[in-house]
Amino acid sequence: MNATDLSTGPVRVLGISGSLRSGSFNTAALRAVAALAGTEVQLEVWNGLAAVPPYNQDQDDAPPAAVLALREAVTGADALLFATPEYNSSLPGQLKNALDWASRPHGKGVLAGRTAAVIGVSPSGFGAKWAQAELRKVLTACGAEVVGPELCIAQAHSAFGPDGLPVSPELQASLTDLARLLAAAVREGVAEPAA
Repeated sequence: MNATDLSTGPVRVLGISGSLRSGSFNTAALRAVAALAGTEVQLEVWNGLAAVPPYNQDQDDAPPAAVLALREAVTGADALLFATPEYNSSLPGQLKNALDWASRPHGKGVLAGRTAAVIGVSPSGFGAKWAQAELRKVLTACGAEVVGPELCIAQAHSAFGPDGLPVSPELQASLTDLARLLAAAVREGVAEPAA
């Protein structure tokens, strides 16, 4: 994924799901955004989270291949869209671990200056509300510009139809609006991707 000329092409968004589960509702939500966003946004779902090893500061300057792939995917995108489940009232450890790698070495992390948005999907009635708050806090601490409203997708088992799209027209509209807002934020330079 390479950052694009925003005057001529779609905004390229890297979708990162915090769930490793093969039938993940969060990954499904990212795919739904890709389907609903139209020509203005091109969303690619990143599938390398499971390969990222535990963060080790000793490897900041010579990171493992999976970490290099993560950093390259982030720097190649115009914006980031995270979808997180909620485990024990917080974001998944593997997602936090990946963000730790992406924020390092200190002062040279790939998240600083990036435009990002966050959604959360959960089988509960809360839609990963607390995990989203934690994820927004971590992204902000890493220097990302988090845009858009909180978007909690609850009752995940019934939220998506057989076609992978949200059953509710309201949720379809919310996901579409978030993709457009993310694209607009990038185009207006709310947070320009670092070179």
